[in-house]
Amino acid sequence: PAISAKVREAIEKLNYSPSQMARNLVRGRSNTVALVVPDLENPMFQGVLKGLTVAAARDGYRVLVADSAEAVGVEAEIAVEARSKCDALVLVSPRMPDRELKELIQRTTPVVVVNRRVDDTPAAQLAVDYGTAIKELGVHLMGFGHRRIAYVAGPPLSYANEQRALGLGELAREFPDLEFLTITAGSSMEAGYDAADAVLETGATAAIAFNDLVALGLLSRLGEMGVEVPEQLSVVGIDDIPQSRFAAPPLTTMSVPRIEIGRQAWQRMRQALEGEKADHPLFYRPVLVARRSSGPASHASGWVGPARPVLRLGSTVVAQYEVGASVDSVLSPR
Repeated sequence: PAISAKVREAIEKLNYSPSQMARNLVRGRSNTVALVVPDLENPMFQGVLKGLTVAAARDGYRVLVADSAEAVGVEAEIAVEARSKCDALVLVSPRMPDRELKELIQRTTPVVVVNRRVDDTPAAQLAVDYGTAIKELGVHLMGFGHRRIAYVAGPPLSYANEQRALGLGELAREFPDLEFLTITAGSSMEAGYDAADAVLETGATAAIAFNDLVALGLLSRLGEMGVEVPEQLSVVGIDDIPQSRFAAPPLTTMSVPRIEIGRQAWQRMRQALEGEKADHPLFYRPVLVARRSSGPASHASGWVGPARPVLRLGSTVVAQYEVGASVDSVLSPR
């Protein structure tokens, strides 16, 4: 008791606090796992983080978060640094090439990979079946009579974008009367906003966005341009983030179990920390949530203007809008 009293007195006098890093060195573990995402502003990744954090906390673990900000060149470096401070690593939608990803996994194991296929590695895998998801959106739009559909694509190095493109290719082969036109965009609201003009120039009657953020940006720009959704253009997304329900109009999308994926990522991580290997990958199949942003195709609208400068019948251009500067001064007011 006398020694304990002296220790407590010294602690109070020196304002001492124990070094967690030193404790971790002694124990050989930190009870912390690292989560690396390409864009923490994306609510899809926020949902995975929430599910992982809550599940890990029940087992006495904390989560360190790192955002690579879509910078593919430094993604592996960020992951290695984060792993050096933690017991394990969770990679969500990594953008790096396959070879670099496999090397990273070997260096940083135990690792759980979300939304990326990884062959011949010990990494536990959880992924969303985005190929089937986008095919269901295509069938949904077909039911409304849409045959010319724009795909507002995501980041070029995104595995999820690749799966979406493959799904659309399968659908086009299954239904030869369908036409898909790809617009290069990204994964953010700004990307969808900036892609609106290109979408309208295709003459498509519907647009499938890479994700809900892109769809929301597209809806915003269409509203500014006076394009009515879905009367003049149907817009659909993927992920069913919370904002989708409150869009104007509410967004048709494919619902992804974000929080459940986070929980399962922790279950797989806990197995890996205990020395168990995952025997098979897990795949989640999204569910269609039909709202008011999708509707019947406007094949016979007959209108043309700044918001939609080209009018087509099938693949034939029958009318094209031109600004006054490029038309004879007598005709331009018309």
